Amino acid sequence: MQDEDRVFELINVSKSYGSTVVLKNVNLKVNQGDFISIRGKSGVGKTSLFRIMGLLELPTDGSLRLFGKDAAEMEEDEKASLRLRQLGLVFQFFNLLPSLTVAENVELPMALAGVKKLERRERVFELLRYFDLEGLAERFPESLSGGERQRVAVMRALVNRPRVLLADEPTSSLDDENSALLLGLLERVCREEKVAVVMTTTDLYENFPVCDDYFLKNGQLLRLNYK
Repeated sequence: MQDEDRVFELINVSKSYGSTVVLKNVNLKVNQGDFISIRGKSGVGKTSLFRIMGLLELPTDGSLRLFGKDAAEMEEDEKASLRLRQLGLVFQFFNLLPSLTVAENVELPMALAGVKKLERRERVFELLRYFDLEGLAERFPESLSGGERQRVAVMRALVNRPRVLLADEPTSSLDDENSALLLGLLERVCREEKVAVVMTTTDLYENFPVCDDYFLKNGQLLRLNYK
């Protein structure tokens, strides 16, 4: 893989909150089209790592290079612009707006990016068809199942065609059937759209055939080599 395909790189990243160290010298290279899982038990620092990768926090030490630029050199408005247009973030508890319909929730990032309404609606319904959720367009989040809410959250993260999709424990609240469905959709997005997908998970043993697997323990990120 050539350097121009690199979307981001963690270089000796450490993170502390007061005297509590949660990440220690984490290194990770992510290229366009990669699908990476970061496994670990609850409380080991996966969400802190997700927030650093998503430009929501800076590391205590080390650096994040995103699209060739050091995150520490970015102004807050540049970070916000990257999160809106280049980074798709999927949070553990969906973060859907209850007062908006499914279509409106998915459309929101495009509206914030200044995209015209007709183009927004075309893109939203393209994604609804892609995720087989056309019938839910005018429903509100409270009427959806957990699996449907998570797919809507993924659609919202993808609507501006980001280069990277970051998902924090996207299957944690789903049953096995919906987990498998969501993972299949993420794999399809990665393969067909060449989006780099990085997800965290508490599932320590499930075999994800399409993923490059890492394990976060005692603050350190280790590559799993069991495949």
